Amino acid sequence: MKSLKTLFLLAMVMALSISVLAISPGNEEPKKVKNRLLSERVVMTCDKYPNVCHIKGSVGSDCCMKKCVNLWSDGSNCGKCGRKCRYGKICCEGKCVNPKSNEKHCGKCGNKCNGESSCVYGMCSYA
Repeated sequence: MKSLKTLFLLAMVMALSISVLAISPGNEEPKKVKNRLLSERVVMTCDKYPNVCHIKGSVGSDCCMKKCVNLWSDGSNCGKCGRKCRYGKICCEGKCVNPKSNEKHCGKCGNKCNGESSCVYGMCSYA
């Protein structure tokens, strides 16, 4: 049992000395080997590869300024590339609308007020 403890202590001392020697100032860092597969990154933009916007999980199926967008709901590209909705308006069905007063998009896209109520402050039948 005593020899087992001595062997374990000797192994710990050797491991400690190896780690100290490895990080001493005189030793250089090992050279980093670049993995070609990991360092070369292929960027697929929709201007060169239009089908990239149709991949599952894509933001939208339309391409504007090398990015996939949804022209029906994107406030920076509402209905067509580059058309921004003004402050206070949102993009619904490709048109910039005011959600505080629009009867078809009251408060959010697709929230339609019925014929008897009106949209006030983004709520149907506020008053």
